[in-house]
Amino acid sequence: MGAHHSIGVFGTDEIEDLLWFYDMHGYAILRGLVDETRLARIEAECIEAQERVRSGDLGDRYGSTVFLDENTGTQGFVNYVEYVSEVSPAVADAVSDPVLRSVMSSLLGENCWLRAHEQFGVVYQDARPGKESGYARIGWHTDWQAGPSLDVWPSTAFTIHVDGTSPANGFLRVVPGSHLWATPAPFRNANGVTVPDGARAARGRTDRTPPFDMPLRFEKVRGEVAVYADAGDVILHDAYLWHSAARATDDGERRRHVRGGYFGGVRPPAGVEEFVKNAAR
Repeated sequence: MGAHHSIGVFGTDEIEDLLWFYDMHGYAILRGLVDETRLARIEAECIEAQERVRSGDLGDRYGSTVFLDENTGTQGFVNYVEYVSEVSPAVADAVSDPVLRSVMSSLLGENCWLRAHEQFGVVYQDARPGKESGYARIGWHTDWQAGPSLDVWPSTAFTIHVDGTSPANGFLRVVPGSHLWATPAPFRNANGVTVPDGARAARGRTDRTPPFDMPLRFEKVRGEVAVYADAGDVILHDAYLWHSAARATDDGERRRHVRGGYFGGVRPPAGVEEFVKNAAR
């Protein structure tokens, strides 16, 4: 591999190295896909969409609170804008970028598809630790556990970072290589939600049993690492990767990104959706 600023970070001319690292560890950072000009457009359009949700100009499709816990007392603050690629041309352009599509095809197959208009679509997320915010962190989970009876898997999530991440504003925590384990469906979970009938017992890139149980909340995990991103970076992570997000340590900071996913499995029929909200908040 060539020289990188940090472990797991690859430029757009280093895709072969990125794929190698991702296959081994379950995540990687793509740097250079979103330049300052494109990122400024994404930021401006997402802030506008966020305000339109707050004011009621955009309907419930774009501003639901499905990700939040009940009674969060958000005082009108908008942590999420769902289906944001439908209202932000800059986001729509970035999530369909030819380089990103090529990476996804290499990871998931040529017939992989972007979940842009199903479930939640592409989501703009504004995580803040202050009292006005309903979202600051999320506990350990894998993405596949949110849809354990669906056949959409495998998938790769992407996050386009509007803000760089740090301990001050929060960051991604991952267990490298955990995508290679067959993690059980969330029959036990922090929120006490029920797993639907037909759920697979476990899924992963292999059928290897995890060496220990996934914690239910925010505990330290053997082998975990912090993944930091700069503004404009795109973090890719596998649907089977154990991950969580740390809470910011500075109440004045914010952590904003655009998140979505490409899928290598079967696109579900219209109206067939599933979201098992198993991760602790």
